[in-house]
Amino acid sequence: MSWNAGEAGRIEDAVLTRAAQAGETAALGLLLERHRAGMRAVALSILGPGPDVDDMVQDAAVTALRRVGDVRDPAAVGAWLRMIVRNASRSLLRSSVPSQPIDGLHVPATDAGPEQWLEHHTMRNWIWEAIEGLSPALRLPLVLRHFSTAVTSYERIADACGVPVGTVRSRLNQGRAKLATALAATADAPHGDTAQRIRASRVEARETLAAAESGRFGALMTERWSPEIALLRGNDPVGGRSVLVRGMDGDLEAGVRQRLVHAVAGRSLVVWEMDLLNPADNPGHCPPSVAWLMTLDDAGRPHRLRLLHPRPVQAIQQLTPM
Repeated sequence: MSWNAGEAGRIEDAVLTRAAQAGETAALGLLLERHRAGMRAVALSILGPGPDVDDMVQDAAVTALRRVGDVRDPAAVGAWLRMIVRNASRSLLRSSVPSQPIDGLHVPATDAGPEQWLEHHTMRNWIWEAIEGLSPALRLPLVLRHFSTAVTSYERIADACGVPVGTVRSRLNQGRAKLATALAATADAPHGDTAQRIRASRVEARETLAAAESGRFGALMTERWSPEIALLRGNDPVGGRSVLVRGMDGDLEAGVRQRLVHAVAGRSLVVWEMDLLNPADNPGHCPPSVAWLMTLDDAGRPHRLRLLHPRPVQAIQQLTPM
């Protein structure tokens, strides 16, 4: 009888997984409920009691939504879900999330990060349409947590949003809950081409860096960015176009260059993750990386910009904004 029950469960898992791969979010919800106890047990065994356990299970639910098409053995989806929790929990213990820098001019590998997977998944446009339906306060933490490669920890997201870590946790919980509702609401809506948008954003990032190196950063901002562009620290404006130009020019004069390694692009939010390349005679001038977090206006132009150093260097001189 136990074998029959186990086999029946595998058959039901297979049916629900195939339905979820066809875009039925209700089927995915049933799968998550069936395996939630096992997923939580894995997180608890690695992390011990605490709020991170439920966070890992919720993170896994969003990952499952994005990656359910990767499941090769639908009958073994339970083991796949537990593996997601196990990997995320171990990454949390290491206090860093593995990232795979990419070159946007090349076809990403099949094992690339979440944003590259998103480009190739048949549900990518639907997922992004649902994300755009969230409020800005919920959208930014969710995008950073699940689609960034560098600004993924609660502490870094809190820095980016200018809120306490507890608020980040709360907003992520709300965002995940509302994402399912947003998915249902946008199922029949027209969806933009996410892959094309990300490719265009990578080109835009490289053109921006090239313009800066040729002394045209200010001109490019005038041409392509909102005239009301503001640099934010947390939620507080600290300057506009002139501050950004001075910061960029100052870093370039010091021999610092930037190189794009990752881009995330929605209709209202863009993230460019850059390596900072310091001069050989001053390798500690800047931290090793910077993330440009840009909110777009209704015309699709950068309107608000936050600059965040995901991997800050200790005991270095206070840096200019860029």
